[in-house]
Amino acid sequence: MTAPAVRSSVLRDFLRSEASGGILLMLAAALAMLVANSPLADGYFHGLHIHLGPLTLLHWINDGLMALFFLLVGLEIKREFAGGQLSSWSDRALPMIAAAGGMAVPALIYLAIAGSTPGLARGWAIPSATDIAFAIGVMALLGRRVPTSLKLFLVTVAIVDDMGAVAIIALAYTDGLNGLALLASLAIMAVLFALNRGGVTRLQPYLALAALLWLAVLLSGIHATIAGVLSAMFIPLRASSGAPEDAEPPLHRLEHALQPWVAYAIVPVFGFANAGVSFAGIGMEHLLAPLPLGVAAGLFIGKQTGVLGALWLCVRLRLAPKPANATWTQIYGVCLLCGIGFTMSLFIGGLAFTDPLLIDEVKIGVLGGSILSATAGFLILRMSASGGR
Repeated sequence: MTAPAVRSSVLRDFLRSEASGGILLMLAAALAMLVANSPLADGYFHGLHIHLGPLTLLHWINDGLMALFFLLVGLEIKREFAGGQLSSWSDRALPMIAAAGGMAVPALIYLAIAGSTPGLARGWAIPSATDIAFAIGVMALLGRRVPTSLKLFLVTVAIVDDMGAVAIIALAYTDGLNGLALLASLAIMAVLFALNRGGVTRLQPYLALAALLWLAVLLSGIHATIAGVLSAMFIPLRASSGAPEDAEPPLHRLEHALQPWVAYAIVPVFGFANAGVSFAGIGMEHLLAPLPLGVAAGLFIGKQTGVLGALWLCVRLRLAPKPANATWTQIYGVCLLCGIGFTMSLFIGGLAFTDPLLIDEVKIGVLGGSILSATAGFLILRMSASGGR
């Protein structure tokens, strides 16, 4: 009877760290906006493009630090599929179908608005993912007004979203491949696989090989952050055979060690480095340009429509039950929160475009769509009654 309590404790710890990390992310993004529109703006933008060795500071953040974010994402995905909330088809059906709807509809809305403009179709995936830290941070402001089942639903949808985003980054935003570096990446993964199959449970060899894999993937032409997810797949989920019964598995140890660094340092630093956009000279014609409008509409309209529509269809066709103890009004509020696409949307936007003007337009669209989704979702959940249908 202890397993459910342990699982519940892990979930509470996860939600607590994500909530406080999400609030810190909001503050970091707000600070970036203030700095980018202050006398410090020149220093802010210049500092991000200072070279530290082979990469700029911004690239070290986006390609290096974010690889640890993706490593944590990979660990969460593996844990949930192995024995968590995605371990069986009945558990996977609702969040996976809802996440699929929540990725497809925003992409279609974006393409309908911006796809016909030359060069903008590459941004179709920008509104496709939910920012779990930001969304749970908004939920934290609501206290007990949100049922636990909906918090869990949001977490699992966001995890499936992340899986889709990782696949999109690997397949859609890889332009050219370095065959030798790709072979080196495969060789390193073979060694990681051998360590796992050989029962090695010390984390140090896995982490050393993960660093080498990051370098090989960086040189291969595939985005370096994918190395984080790939490395996570080989981290053992069971303790060694000779360990005590209560010994924590290597995957859990690494996940718990990474969680505070990612939530309280890496993601806020990413937010501060990527959310800054100067509004000097920006008028209504810029705000209503196809790119920011497509991104904002994809997040605000596409996400809620896709997630809620897919969820309703699942329940109507009896593929999965409605989240327990939740009204449809509350479910709608959480579907709105799925439109907060901050971290992954900004990340994909940086891969889709290199023109600074287009990247600024992506930021405007992401901020606009995410703020609308967060505000509307917060208000709906704040006003929802627990006894309705």
